[in-house]
Amino acid sequence: MQLTPHFSLRELTRSSTAERLRLDNTPGAADLDALRQTAELLERVRTHLGGHPVTVTSGYRSPAVNRAVGGVTSSDHARGQAADIVVPGYGSPYDVAKSLAPQVSVLGIGQLIYESVGGKTWVHVSTRVPSKPVNRVITITGAGAQLGIQRV
Repeated sequence: MQLTPHFSLRELTRSSTAERLRLDNTPGAADLDALRQTAELLERVRTHLGGHPVTVTSGYRSPAVNRAVGGVTSSDHARGQAADIVVPGYGSPYDVAKSLAPQVSVLGIGQLIYESVGGKTWVHVSTRVPSKPVNRVITITGAGAQLGIQRV
């Protein structure tokens, strides 16, 4: 099922952890509505980044999948409100995050996180605005969280 011109339900629910552990990663009706909004956000991100294809590395996580990957119970992924992405045609995840940060309000990004953990880097975008405005644009590394997009 296509959610938007460039993003499918399969793309936003694909999980190697779910496949490996044979866990159901089917979203419920409310999650499906949230996934449509997330896909629409990803379309805006794609357009902002010059139309370069956006690769979703992690999208929706059912409760079982979220537990299996060590996600917190309040994860936006568990409600279909977030996607972790890379955009190789545009640049590194740092480049993507730096380009998106000044445009979070214009693009409708609720939260933008540049993440660098275990030698891997990616960008987390969410449709949900955090309760503390200071957490809207952050960098997360193995050492913790920092305000803004920081080179690591």
